[in-house]
Amino acid sequence: MSGSPLLLMAGADVVEEQRARWERKRSRTAKELLETEHKYLEQLDLVITFFVTILKAKGMLKPAVMETIFGPLESIYSASQVLSLHLERGNLGLGLENFGQKLELYGHYAENLEQANKTLKEQLRKNKSFRRFKKLQETRPQFQGKKLEDLLPLPLQRLQQYKHFLRDLLENTSPDSAEYQKLAKTVKSASEVSQWVQDIVRKRENSLQLLRVQKLLKGQKTQLLTAGRWYIREGWLLVVPSKGKELKRRMFFLFSDIFVATKPCHPLHLLNSNKFACTAVYPLHQCEVDKVFGHTQSQGGLLSLSFPHKTLLLMSSDQQDVNDWYQSLKTAVR
Repeated sequence: MSGSPLLLMAGADVVEEQRARWERKRSRTAKELLETEHKYLEQLDLVITFFVTILKAKGMLKPAVMETIFGPLESIYSASQVLSLHLERGNLGLGLENFGQKLELYGHYAENLEQANKTLKEQLRKNKSFRRFKKLQETRPQFQGKKLEDLLPLPLQRLQQYKHFLRDLLENTSPDSAEYQKLAKTVKSASEVSQWVQDIVRKRENSLQLLRVQKLLKGQKTQLLTAGRWYIREGWLLVVPSKGKELKRRMFFLFSDIFVATKPCHPLHLLNSNKFACTAVYPLHQCEVDKVFGHTQSQGGLLSLSFPHKTLLLMSSDQQDVNDWYQSLKTAVR
């Protein structure tokens, strides 16, 4: 029994050592958050001071155009200024709790960014005085060669950094401390908004892929721009005929709901030399995919796609290519 107090003291020392380690890491993260927040504010300030404020004063752009190009950037800037002040005063928990309530601004900013870029390009094309003004502002030494287009995506890059900083702070905060719940709430908000932004980016990238493939196809008969359709992959495969004919090399495009077979247009065609003619569109909802051969490390492989009224045999001499197509098709038809 005489050893019990010593064991208790040793246990208390371990707990204190853990707390001290948490505090050191937490202080380091808080310091890095503040330093990077200052740099972020400096860059946002370039847009607010040299573009938003002056453009408003000059009335060079209509208010609706200003709203479209810059979105909620001024509100984002104000929220970061308040956060920075809290961090400078050591009010980490309170500062981040208040800031967590402003994070949805980043989601709205992401939703607007594509239209912002379109409107900016349009104004640069149409509005000579704005074009001249933008060029003049960007030559200022504070910009260090950066353009307005380089600065507008900054909030979305910063959002990802916030997510990592907040997670690190939470991991190094004692669960029984007063700040832990506040931090946990902010971490949850940052994760939700980050997911929102990622979904927006994914949808935008998918729309661009659908549009790109649509432009590759000759004519307008096959319409790819359909709500809910996702681009997956594309590539050349050899079609094995049902009877003893020659193998046909075809370009295939795989989407979440259809599999499109195409062949290249004639290289000497005046308008369509770089395009593809659609030869078949296969709905995937009643498709079964099998690997006929290509299970071993052999040369290439053969895939079988069974539809209600047709079976398609596709071949490639590249083993990895066959495996990749098989996985993509299996995922699509699930």
